[in-house]
Amino acid sequence: MRNFIFMLFVALGLVNCSSSLKSHLKNSREMEELVTIMQGHYTSEKQAAADKDYFNISLRMTPIWKNKGNYLFVEQALYDKQDKPYRVRIYKLTQQGDQFISQIYTLKDEKAWIGKWATPEAYDQLTENDLELKSGCEVMLTRSGKNQFQGATGDKTCPSELRGASWANSKVTVTENSILSWDQGFDKDGKQVWGATKGGYEFIKR
Repeated sequence: MRNFIFMLFVALGLVNCSSSLKSHLKNSREMEELVTIMQGHYTSEKQAAADKDYFNISLRMTPIWKNKGNYLFVEQALYDKQDKPYRVRIYKLTQQGDQFISQIYTLKDEKAWIGKWATPEAYDQLTENDLELKSGCEVMLTRSGKNQFQGATGDKTCPSELRGASWANSKVTVTENSILSWDQGFDKDGKQVWGATKGGYEFIKR
């Protein structure tokens, strides 16, 4: 009888533990909001038409691995060269208290995955072993209002060697229908060597 009671308590403990784990893994309402508004196809067509210093850029964010968490497959390309994106990334979104963290991953063989957004199930074949974390380049976001999040990378935490840079910085604002993204690279003396100089790119959801 004692053994039966003991096993019953163990079983109940496992059930409660499992329920707690599921509850912990469940997205908050705010996280669900962020993931939902980030995904989609954006372009900077309107900004490029108004200011010749900006290019018309295509930005696609496709949700993948829904059973593992909050992941977005990201392609960024000149609008008329979408088959040859100059940036391919995976964003992993997590939450710590009131802060939302977008970790950035590169792909070891990115060419093999370009354009798969048309058939998102193809990304099921992609594994975590195919990725490399860009340590220090995560974007820390806070919710500033309904369907609005703002944030940036840390101060000089994201290394970059592009065009003689030593580090990069990103500032991001996400709303229901747009993303404002300002990526800049700086050399060891703090001089900007790549990226927009007047302000961020304004991506409008199509």
